[in-house]
Amino acid sequence: MTPVTVFAGKTLALFGLGGSGLATARALVAGGTEVACWDDNQASRDKAAAEGLSIVDLAKADWSGFAAFVLSPGVPLTHPAPHWTVEKANAANVPVIGDIELFFLERAKLAPDAPVICITGTNGKSTTTALIAHVLVSAGRDVQMGGNIGTAVLALAPPAKNRIHVIECSTFQIDLAPSIKPSVGIQMNLTPDHLDRHGTFEAYGAIKERLVAASDLAVIGVDDEPSKQMARRRAASGRPLVKISGEQPLDEGVFAGVTANQGKLDTRIVEVKDGKPKVVANLAGIGSLRGAHNAQNAAAAFAACVAVGLTAEEVAAGFKSYPGLKHRMEELGRIGRVVFINDSKATNADSTEKALTSFRAIFWILGGKAKEGGIESLRRYFPNIAHAYLIGAASDLFAATFDDDGRVAYERSGTLDVAVAAAAEAALAAPGEGEIAVLLSPACASYDQFPNFEVRGDAFRSLVKALPGFEAVGV
Repeated sequence: MTPVTVFAGKTLALFGLGGSGLATARALVAGGTEVACWDDNQASRDKAAAEGLSIVDLAKADWSGFAAFVLSPGVPLTHPAPHWTVEKANAANVPVIGDIELFFLERAKLAPDAPVICITGTNGKSTTTALIAHVLVSAGRDVQMGGNIGTAVLALAPPAKNRIHVIECSTFQIDLAPSIKPSVGIQMNLTPDHLDRHGTFEAYGAIKERLVAASDLAVIGVDDEPSKQMARRRAASGRPLVKISGEQPLDEGVFAGVTANQGKLDTRIVEVKDGKPKVVANLAGIGSLRGAHNAQNAAAAFAACVAVGLTAEEVAAGFKSYPGLKHRMEELGRIGRVVFINDSKATNADSTEKALTSFRAIFWILGGKAKEGGIESLRRYFPNIAHAYLIGAASDLFAATFDDDGRVAYERSGTLDVAVAAAAEAALAAPGEGEIAVLLSPACASYDQFPNFEVRGDAFRSLVKALPGFEAVGV
């Protein structure tokens, strides 16, 4: 835990008693702050009360006594309308902040030079966060990882001179952290997302940019135009910048996966300093880092880890042992030349695109609750699809796209178990040589058949493990 002492002796209001909310309340109380806690859910209030936290109905409270208001990042700050607690805070001129803000305020007090790496972006931020933490741990560093991934930031050990915090940040969290100031701030990419919470794409992007604008070193992906513009603005400021790419060579920065050789992506990571390129790592044979998107993730991780003191050799060694994240292009295992990939986290077409670029013969399981636009943006990758298996509510929509295109053979499997059995049988019977992928990358939310993408991915894993002849990774 990081006890928050910056508000010691004062009273704060807090709304949202989920995992991060409880961690925040505990950290504030441990630091000597009186916390008035509330949640609209009775069970959440009861759980907090059982821990000894003070439950106060914020609808009836006197807000003039609060020094600040801590809001859960999952609660609307501005769109589609401010939450009622936000309106009360604004009316009383009480600053609205989040747990990331409390962390950075405490860091400024305890150890202002303590290294902190923050990662944001529409896609890839969780993998990049986990990869950076893994590489640093592999090199023997004292590392704390959390934020929008895994452990709530205030449940981590406190900032210290020789301790590196690696924090994934969502826009919701950045929006509540006016004092955010990482040692290294990483912006991976930017595509439309969460517009219901931010109003416009421009507003969404501006929040992402705040993180890198405030960082001592900005690491910015330049494979999409909005992020490229961010990099140009950072360069114009004269402050330290490392550009990264998974798709194009750079005159300065770190890049990978930019040339094709007999249909295979270049797996080298290249660093260019003072105009001089040097190969610093190679992702060949690392199943957890397949594809151009993971090359960009690795480029970002390389830049960040070197910035906090690792050698290129230490970073390259860490890449080789990276196990990957569950449900994100997770290689489960094989039956002969057929590899089974769990990409259940791909809940939209943009995420699935990364998977479809990583293989050349794909037996694709997709479907669920469709997002706006369906899979229309994926048509250029249809030549990589050997056969598709449709599940869930999106089946009619996706079948119509395949019918209109005419290049993809598909069948309506309906449920995941039927799809896995059919895809495995067809893949194992496919003629030819070379790797074949049975890929769960739904391009959809899970809510029609599963409570979340984790349960969906776990179901896929169980079905695959039961297939005759299956050998799990590492076995």
